[in-house]
Amino acid sequence: MKKALLVIDVQNGMFQEGNVVYKGERMLKNLKDLIKQARSTETPIFYIQHNAPAGKPLEYGTKGWEIHPELTPKNQDVIIQKTTPDSFYNTSLDEELKKHGIDHLVVAGIQTEACVDTTCRRAFSMEYKVTLVSDTHSTWNSQDITAQQIINHHNEVLRWFAAVYPSKDITFDR
Repeated sequence: MKKALLVIDVQNGMFQEGNVVYKGERMLKNLKDLIKQARSTETPIFYIQHNAPAGKPLEYGTKGWEIHPELTPKNQDVIIQKTTPDSFYNTSLDEELKKHGIDHLVVAGIQTEACVDTTCRRAFSMEYKVTLVSDTHSTWNSQDITAQQIINHHNEVLRWFAAVYPSKDITFDR
């Protein structure tokens, strides 16, 4: 199995003052560690970048749309642009993964109940092996439940579609 790290929607707009994604600093630290490990083993890294309409925090071409500076992609990384929660829908992701011979996705990023959830389920349905990094995806509190409750719930529910492990247990092979 050839793995790739999929970093979903970790963009500046998710870290707006007064509305920072839940435990965003911890998520960034875990992601930086995963990226470092992936690079050291020459594991491909795919950045998924959401393109939102005008006036939204991830509006295409704005500062908020840019990938978070602590995770700046390198030349060898693949950046996939999307407009829906599904990282595969109307994008080149599947084609790029096949081109690189990838059949196992290690998934992390934002937003737990939207883009992370949808991408895990879709990847599973497309017969990719999926690993969700349980402490390296995040969201915001909703009106009814906390961000931590949303994360915990998805770590449980997504076990039907993915192996779920904390970042300390994730390994990439040469």
